[in-house]
Amino acid sequence: MNKRFRRLQFRYVRFRRVRLPRRIKKFKLMSRHPHAVPFITIGLLVILTVGGYYLARSTHNLPPVHDAKIVIISHDHQQQIVPSKEGTVGQLLKKLNLNLGEGDVVEPALTSVIDQDQFRINIYRAVPVQIVDGANKTFAFSASKTPRAIAQQSGAQLYPEDIITTVPVQDFIKSGAIGEQVVIDRAIPLDVDLYGAPVTLRTHAKTVGGLIREKNIKLAPNDQLVPAADTPLTSGQHVAFIRTGTKTETVTEQIATPIQKINDNTLAYGTTAVRQQGSPGEQVVTYQVAITNNVETGRSVIQRVVTKPAVTQVVVVGTSLSGIKGDMALAGIDPGDYNYADYIVSHESGWNPSAQNGSGAYGLCQAYPGSKMSTVGADWQSNPITQLRWCNGYAQAHYGSWAAAYNHWVNTRNW
Repeated sequence: MNKRFRRLQFRYVRFRRVRLPRRIKKFKLMSRHPHAVPFITIGLLVILTVGGYYLARSTHNLPPVHDAKIVIISHDHQQQIVPSKEGTVGQLLKKLNLNLGEGDVVEPALTSVIDQDQFRINIYRAVPVQIVDGANKTFAFSASKTPRAIAQQSGAQLYPEDIITTVPVQDFIKSGAIGEQVVIDRAIPLDVDLYGAPVTLRTHAKTVGGLIREKNIKLAPNDQLVPAADTPLTSGQHVAFIRTGTKTETVTEQIATPIQKINDNTLAYGTTAVRQQGSPGEQVVTYQVAITNNVETGRSVIQRVVTKPAVTQVVVVGTSLSGIKGDMALAGIDPGDYNYADYIVSHESGWNPSAQNGSGAYGLCQAYPGSKMSTVGADWQSNPITQLRWCNGYAQAHYGSWAAAYNHWVNTRNW
């Protein structure tokens, strides 16, 4: 028995002394292999990626899934329908090699995000246009929709008082133009002293009296006007409005840019494009200041003169409800609530009816749990109309309206 025990002890000691160093030596040799480091690195990256995924899933911070969107592009008298995973209009057009020439216009803008199915892009090709600016005639290419936008696109410096119109070419041989002419009727600048405030006014009036009527300047009986009302106006002329015996003070105020919205059924619902750039205006407000014992005791407005008219910004608003957003109408959502519903659904699921996160929230509105939508229809997992019907009821029941639900979402980032 003792001999057998000694043999086993001898084998163990031999294994410990001999086998272990051989394995270590083999591991060292393998670690020197040229492919060892890449394999080890890849293995560690896989472990970290998988671990990060499950950590994100447990905290509901999974990255968004970038599914392909169906995009409808209208260009060159044709309509092209393509699936796209590109993020913006410009990226998609570049991928499709749809090049833009001088003066071409894209709606919505190249930087617009493609954030829905049935997203629509319109490419308008430029046509030759003659710009008539007094005695100067130039040619430009433009696809803009308003006369002012065409002139802006041509690079002409415009003032708000300038009148820009389009007229058809009457004599091609004489004018050398094809298509339309854009005519710029310039307003002349005047150097005006408005009750002590030096301002520049631009006008189409022919006389000083015409300037007063055009600018709606109200003269008091004792006000002085230099030169006389019937004096013809010329560019750069000096005109003064003087009030004596009282103290006046002028303040320059800004006039907000007016916005004109035009509905366009050729653009996807919720998308916008600027067809004419606007700009704010300015007005000079003149106050008559009451003074008693060298102390101001009151003031009243005696004049408001617009020194720089605001230019209207023209914005086209997409109204096409084709695709999944058209389901809002079928779900019974009031048209006046489309903007609110679109905002919430876009931020909750990106209009993906199969959107799901680790918490169990599901669908367009991220109902939690998703199974509660079964109260509206058995097809709640796959039918966006069923989901939107549930969303509509939820918004009305919990917040009283989509508008209130929208306000809650903006303030809390959830609903």
